[in-house]
Amino acid sequence: MARKAYPRRARVTGTLLLLVALGAAGCTGDPAAEDSPDAKPAGGEATTAQAEPGKYQTLPQPCRAVETGTLDVMLPGLAQLDQEQRQKAYEGTSSVTYDSDRRTGCRWKVDSADAGHLLRIDFERVVSYSASVSDDARAQAVYGDRMKEAELPLPSDPREEQPERRADDSAKADRDEARATAPADDEAGQGASPEAPAKPGDGKDGKEGKEKEAGKSEEPADETADPSAPAEGLEPRLLQELADDAFIDDQLTTSSSGSGQRTVTVVFRTSNVIVTVEYEAQPKQVAEVPDSASMQEKARELAGLLAERLSDV
Repeated sequence: MARKAYPRRARVTGTLLLLVALGAAGCTGDPAAEDSPDAKPAGGEATTAQAEPGKYQTLPQPCRAVETGTLDVMLPGLAQLDQEQRQKAYEGTSSVTYDSDRRTGCRWKVDSADAGHLLRIDFERVVSYSASVSDDARAQAVYGDRMKEAELPLPSDPREEQPERRADDSAKADRDEARATAPADDEAGQGASPEAPAKPGDGKDGKEGKEKEAGKSEEPADETADPSAPAEGLEPRLLQELADDAFIDDQLTTSSSGSGQRTVTVVFRTSNVIVTVEYEAQPKQVAEVPDSASMQEKARELAGLLAERLSDV
């Protein structure tokens, strides 16, 4: 029995007609809408500008960051150790951190017959988790918090000068200008007042004034000054010449016996890395206090060397 033949061509033609219809429907979109600046990407999400990442993506190995010659200077007790003990002391002790790519540190502690010394360094790589805040900006904020913790006095802003002082300066300037522009006749006509006040030292009153002044000079000096405060020029302050931002802090803790432990801390920021150098000294002699100037100089020199080492990372 012969099979009935079905028109194969009719099926192909129907398929083509369907594809053409679909193509026509796809072309009915508005071209102007596609070119509109308000048109969103295919994903439907607007792109935002990403803040720049920090300069540093890794940190140096802290226990290898300080040369042995520097350790010899800052830790005098090393010279009193034998070869094996000195080599062990050079290695230092690493700080325990959870992420060595974000924070590392090392400490060295050596005692001698005269004093005990402790040196600690710390590297912190700051990372911002906000797309709109750069790593550097976040590091600046962290550094600012460190300054607040140290209660560092900030430099005065001349724009915030007291109004009374500005008014006095303005009045003085007006008087000087009036004197400079006054006619010569007026200046010549001005003479000494007939009853000029007596000067200290003239007559009886002057004698009494001298006696009072002599009595003042015999008054005891002010004993309320803090003996633990560093000398002038060595107080906690900003360090303009070190890295992007830096400050130094100096604290002295005295015991009942009069001896003191001094801690000098230098903190500096370079890009998104904050480095801390902490240097302690405690004499073993009673009533002896570590020298502030010497300790600050050593701590600052080490901070400068660490800043240079960071530039090679």
